[in-house]
Amino acid sequence: MAGSAHGHTPAAWTGVTISFIGFCIAGVFMVAANPLGFWAGMVVVLLGGVVGLAMKMAGLGMPKESEASVQARAAAAAQSAP
Repeated sequence: MAGSAHGHTPAAWTGVTISFIGFCIAGVFMVAANPLGFWAGMVVVLLGGVVGLAMKMAGLGMPKESEASVQARAAAAAQSAP
């Protein structure tokens, strides 16, 4: 997994951090039996996804893979197959 750098971007880290904070908020209010606070936490979770997506669209996510690299990987996989 470490070789792929999957999700190691500012957009991913920010979105996950905000969502984690939202889960913590929702969890505290769920234990406290406060439905309004729980749903506020769930809104923060969704906000994390929106922020992560907006940052990805702003260029802070993983760059799209070029067609040449996709073809090179497919050719390498075809050569190594028995």
